[in-house]
Amino acid sequence: MSQPLTVTLRILDKEYQVACPPEERYNLEEAARHLDATMRDIRNRGKVVGLERIAVMAALNISHEMLTGNRKQSQVLGDQQQQISDLVDRLDQALARSRE
Repeated sequence: MSQPLTVTLRILDKEYQVACPPEERYNLEEAARHLDATMRDIRNRGKVVGLERIAVMAALNISHEMLTGNRKQSQVLGDQQQQISDLVDRLDQALARSRE
């Protein structure tokens, strides 16, 4: 296993030092960019004041995005599994007819 490295992340004009495995650096930096953008958007709307409140609202927004995305993905997979099952049934019927 590789040694963790320290990555400096800038979120809402503050720097944070975070340790992570080298192979996860890109994902960590992408997550920090997404968090920063979400927090800036919330702050710029002007309805939420204070870093802690902005962070909580950002966490809720990102969690909601993740959960609704997972639900949509599960629905798509369920639909695809049903289509595959229907195709298998049709193939079985066609093969049965060809044997008659």
